[in-house]
Order: sequence, then structure tokens, then C-alpha cells
Amino acid sequence: MLKQRIITAIILIPIVVLLLFYLPPFAFMFLTGFIALGGAWEWTNLMQVQTPIWRAAYLVLVVFMFAFALFIPPAFILFGAFIWWIIAMTMVFLYPRGSDWWRNSIVARGLMGLLVMVPCWAAINYIRNQNDGVYAILFLFVLIWGADSAAYFAGKKWGKTKLAPRVSPGKSFEGMMGALFFSTIIVLAALWIAHTPTSIWIWCVVLGLSTVLFSIIGDLFESMLKRQAGLKDSGSLLPGHGGLLDRIDSLTAAAPIFAFGAWILGMYLS
Repeated sequence: MLKQRIITAIILIPIVVLLLFYLPPFAFMFLTGFIALGGAWEWTNLMQVQTPIWRAAYLVLVVFMFAFALFIPPAFILFGAFIWWIIAMTMVFLYPRGSDWWRNSIVARGLMGLLVMVPCWAAINYIRNQNDGVYAILFLFVLIWGADSAAYFAGKKWGKTKLAPRVSPGKSFEGMMGALFFSTIIVLAALWIAHTPTSIWIWCVVLGLSTVLFSIIGDLFESMLKRQAGLKDSGSLLPGHGGLLDRIDSLTAAAPIFAFGAWILGMYLS
């Protein structure tokens, strides 16, 4: 399994970086929308919808919400995503308590999918369209990938205390601490390379750690829905990685939180 994960990552990472740097913004928006639709298709597995026509109808709804999001100020979307992920975090750590209202409701789980996929897509493209946005997204990817890998290996080596045993028994507190430690190193290295003024380093580190913490919540939230649906993976698209949604679950929470925090930081500095 680990060998498959490494091979898949070696193939995908250069492709992602090339597309990030060489696609114009409009094409990048469509590419990320297409990827998000792939995630939405797998989300219908979490909704336990099997009829192709209803799965397709859900994709049409997601496309409509993408189009609608283009006319909403990004700050509103990002603030709404922040509120949503606070609610999602509460749901994860209370599970299975408080889950009666959504676990047997296709509508509720479908709404959750919209709240997960649409703000993520909007945030990624919002970041991409800022000055040096390509490098900001590359940093976000490195931060999330690095934290995820650190959590995996730290959890394998030292993991004893379960982080959310009712949701994902494999996640440990020690793995989370490993992710936070390694992500701090990544943030500090990026600040040093970019010659960022030291007066804002502490705020940038806080933003980086907050992003990583919410990336873990994104992972746990999808795990909670997979557990409820009786699924091990959201799909089988990527060898060793499960489905597409299994690869972007951390990003679905991390991207809007990172974008929202960067927006606040930009307002503070202006």
C-alpha cells in the first residue's frame, strides 16, 4: 500500500505543479472545477445515492453552485466556509451524538457536499488570482502534503492516543503533533526563502498551523461520512490512495481556511 501511494504521488505531483504554473487562470478555474466535480461524484457514494440519473443531477446542482459563487464576494464565501468548518469540527468530535439529523438524510449529506466542495473550489481560484497566487497555492499544497506525510509516519512510530476513535481509529494525537511540528518547519522555511519581514512571522505561523489543523478536520469529516455509509474509500480512482475525494479531503477544509486567514492578514497589513 505504501509503495503504491509513493508511486502515485511521484506521478501526480509533477503534473499538478506543471498545470499550476502554466495554465492561465480561466483554464485553471475549469480544471479545478472538473476535479471538484469528480469529488462531488464520489460524494454521492457518501450520500448512498446509486441511481445514475440522481448522481448526475447532483453534479448539475454543483455546477450551478459554482456559477452562483462567481457572483458572490469571495470574503463572504470564505467567512461562510470558516463557520461551516467550525460546525463540522463539532460534528466530528461529538459523533455519533448529534448525528440523527443528517445520517439518514440524503438532503442533509448533499448539502454538506455543497458546503465542502464549492468553497474549496472558490478558495483555490481566489488564491490563484492574487499576486503571486501560484506560489501561494504551491505553498499550500506543500504544507498539506508535508503535514499529511508527517502525521502518517509520526502516527506509525509513536501513535498511542486516539484523536477521534469513533470516526477514524487510525488517527492519533501524536500523529497530529508530528504534522504540526513539521508544518511549522515548512512555514518558517518558506518565510525565510521569501524574505518575509520578521514582524509578521508569528501571524504567518499561526495561519499555517490553523490551516493544518483544519486540514485534519477535513480528513476526519470525510472519514465520519464514510463510516456512516459503510465505505473504506470514497472511490478507487488512485492506486494506493483510494478515491479522488480521499486525496482532496484535507484540502477541502484547508484551502478556504488558508484563503480566509490570508485575507484577514492582508487587511491587517494594509
